[in-house]
Amino acid sequence: MAYTISDACISCGACESECPTSCITAGDSIYVIDADACIDCGSCAGVCPVDAPQAN
Repeated sequence: MAYTISDACISCGACESECPTSCITAGDSIYVIDADACIDCGSCAGVCPVDAPQAN
C-alpha cells in the first residue's frame, strides 16, 4: 500500500526530493503523496525529521 503523510508534517520538503517517482507535492498545509504513483519504497520516511510519512 502507498505511504501517506500525517499531520505531523512540518512542510520541510525533505521527502519531495527523495521520492523516485516524484509523487510527493506540497499541499495546502502539509506535503501529500499521490497514492496511485507511490511504489511503497519508504525513501520519504527515511529522510523525514518528524516521521510524518507512514506506511498504510
